[in-house]
Formats: sequence, structure tokens, C-alpha cells
Amino acid sequence: MRAALGAIAVALLFASGCAQKDWIDRTLVTVDVTGTWYGMAGGPANAHPGEFLLELKQEGATVTGFLRQLTVGGSSATGNLSGPINGSVAGDVFRFNSKRDLVQGELKVNGDAMSGTVLIAGTRPITLRRGDPSSSR
Repeated sequence: MRAALGAIAVALLFASGCAQKDWIDRTLVTVDVTGTWYGMAGGPANAHPGEFLLELKQEGATVTGFLRQLTVGGSSATGNLSGPINGSVAGDVFRFNSKRDLVQGELKVNGDAMSGTVLIAGTRPITLRRGDPSSSR
């Protein structure tokens, strides 16, 4: 009986250590998204929301910035989406919301590129690159 209780205690000890590691992995900041990011959100040709510029400043895991909609594609019913954003970084994932609640995004950062999805009148793929947008045209 004592051996069984000892085995259970050891199992709980290891399980709590694993849970601690997962928590650390979710809160660890491994990327810096500070800078200017440029790209286009995808979607149907008649409804894609256009080209975007993100100007971001990161302090720890907290990100603030401004989303600029450079071009409006197709028949976007949402109007101009430009405005301030708030976000956070956990691991290599950047999540943000516009302060006007028009845009939400979750992107995986890989060096000077990030890709993922944005919610703009539906979920759309988006890819952004860090740097001057005029150099990528």
C-alpha cells in the first residue's frame, strides 16, 4: 500500500513539473516584433481587404502599434480598418486586436516574416514582412 502511494506521489510530482513547463512555454517571449511590417491579407478576389502596414513597438510581452490599411481590395464591407492596436507575444506567436474591434490577428513570427490569420469580416490568411514596403514592390 505504501509503495502504491509513493508511486502516485512521484507521478503527481512529475505531472506538476510538466504543467509548469507548459506554462513557461506559453509565457516565454522568444521574438521581438518591434518595427514596420508590410503585407497582404488573402481571401476571395472580390472581397480581400487589401494591403496592410503594421507599425509595432514591443515592451516585454506587450505590443502596441498602429495598423494602416494601404489599399482596399474588392468590395470590403468593413470600410477602412486603419487604427491603433494592442497585442502580445507568447513564444513566437503574436496576437493583436484593433482598438475599434474591427480586426483580430494571430501570427507566427519567423525572423523578419510572420504569417497566420486575421479576422476581418471572416478569417483570412495573412503574411507580413518586416521592412520598408517600397523595397518589396
